[in-house]
Amino acid sequence: MSRHCCEHDTPAIETLQNPTRYRRILWIALLINAAMFGVEMAAGWRAGSLSLLADAIDFAGDALNYGVSLAVLSAALAWRARAAVVKAVCMMGFGLLVLGKAIWSVWQGGVPDAATMGAVGFLALAANVAVAWMLYAFREGDANMRSVWLCSRNDAIGNIAVMLAAVGVVSTGSRWPDLLVAAGMAALALQGGWQVMRQARAELAQPGHGGDNDHHGHAH
Repeated sequence: MSRHCCEHDTPAIETLQNPTRYRRILWIALLINAAMFGVEMAAGWRAGSLSLLADAIDFAGDALNYGVSLAVLSAALAWRARAAVVKAVCMMGFGLLVLGKAIWSVWQGGVPDAATMGAVGFLALAANVAVAWMLYAFREGDANMRSVWLCSRNDAIGNIAVMLAAVGVVSTGSRWPDLLVAAGMAALALQGGWQVMRQARAELAQPGHGGDNDHHGHAH
């Protein structure tokens, strides 16, 4: 699975042909991702699956990304860098939580519920496909969310990794497939969060604090 961060370039609101519809779709995408974050966190804890918890990080990061996109539609772009700092802290915090629990589970954890892992992984995949479809349907020649395809692909890989971990748990009767997938996803979340933090701090250090002339996105 690739990094838990995708670069979302949010266009200036005056360049959009239908800003009201664009804003509505961003809100829907944000709510779907926030809801799936909650679902995967709850299911992960209940099923004892760390890979589900790790995949929840992806949904949290995406929800924050769409929130940033909504914010900068009507606010100075300097807020994008400030929001990215918050996002980076959250991403690294969740990554450390999952990685720490994975290490603890090596000695103390049990075998996760593979059926829950597979079902929730499939639901997460459907959610990512739905968000990608909505954003594709809105594509009308402008630059909005130019990296959404890469982001959606990466998210789908994460969902598939969870489902493969579920198959591995069933096949081996062991928690190791779940732990390995979770550890890899958590490590990538930490890496992505650190990169976001470095970029955001660099932009805030620039003259004007990354103001209206700064149209660079953040690696999510």
